[in-house]
Amino acid sequence: MKLGIVSDTHGLLRPEVLSALKGVDQILHVGDVGKISILDELAKIAPVTAVRGNVDREGACSKLPETEVALLEDSVHGSRYIYMLHDLKTLHLDPAAGKFAAVLHGHTHVPNFYTKKGVLYFNPGSCGPRRFELPVTVGLLTIDAHGDLKPEIVHLPLASRA
Repeated sequence: MKLGIVSDTHGLLRPEVLSALKGVDQILHVGDVGKISILDELAKIAPVTAVRGNVDREGACSKLPETEVALLEDSVHGSRYIYMLHDLKTLHLDPAAGKFAAVLHGHTHVPNFYTKKGVLYFNPGSCGPRRFELPVTVGLLTIDAHGDLKPEIVHLPLASRA
């Protein structure tokens, strides 16, 4: 199973994002969507689960949940839960105690991942308007043959520099 992880589109869905997500089984958007039409476009690739970010204050995006739990069903290795929120600083639970396999977040526009107490923390960075000199990225999260979560940060080759 392969998941596409995106964040901080801020109303801009680049064609490079769509190309990078081709073939994923599910897309998880961890906030600052900007326009609900972005989720509609992503849904043409794979089912989408999304949470609200701090810029999602008006319209349909304001109705997205602040947090979400995604269930990854794997017939070989069992089910896993992934916790989704926009700003990691607002995390008010212990993901390890909650038996979460991963916490997905955005907000900083800085792509990174690390493991703490057996839980993967994954920020795919931003794939919307470029901020400062930060890269434009998306994330891929694959469940390998052993059932392990394998995160990957994909740097997008940009045709436009917006």
